[in-house]
Amino acid sequence: MQVLIHEMGKFGLVGGACYAVDFLVSNLCHTLLGMGPLSAKTVSTVVAATLSYIGNRQWSFNHRARTGLRREYTLFVILNTVGLLIALGCLGFARYVLDLRGVVAFNVFGNIIGTGLGTVFRFWAYKKWVFLHPDHPKVAAAQAPLEQDRRQPIPEHAGQI
Repeated sequence: MQVLIHEMGKFGLVGGACYAVDFLVSNLCHTLLGMGPLSAKTVSTVVAATLSYIGNRQWSFNHRARTGLRREYTLFVILNTVGLLIALGCLGFARYVLDLRGVVAFNVFGNIIGTGLGTVFRFWAYKKWVFLHPDHPKVAAAQAPLEQDRRQPIPEHAGQI
């Protein structure tokens, strides 16, 4: 329980900083640059998610096993895409179903409700699939080739002098 509280605290701090970036970039894109609400939210989420990966990998979940940048980042992008779709769904519902078009509606549905629901999903998903516990079977599978490479000499190529 103590580890969970510790992870949630760090995740919350990284998330708070990334939320501020998301909020500022989405409002800058939407209100000052005149981008549509869904495009503005997509741009801001990409920027915030990139910062989030760095913060979560290096700080929030740094005690968890590393299973390779390619694997982790690919899953991170997929899960953040799902989180983005949650936020866009909330924003699209407000805009195209309820016909709420103001900046307040944009922020309430896109940056509060959508990002809030997406954050709950991402915390659960990161722990389950991206930043694995050191005892997880995928960690052993990812580290096995590294251990095997350390034990066996590297073969020379044929014809090499």
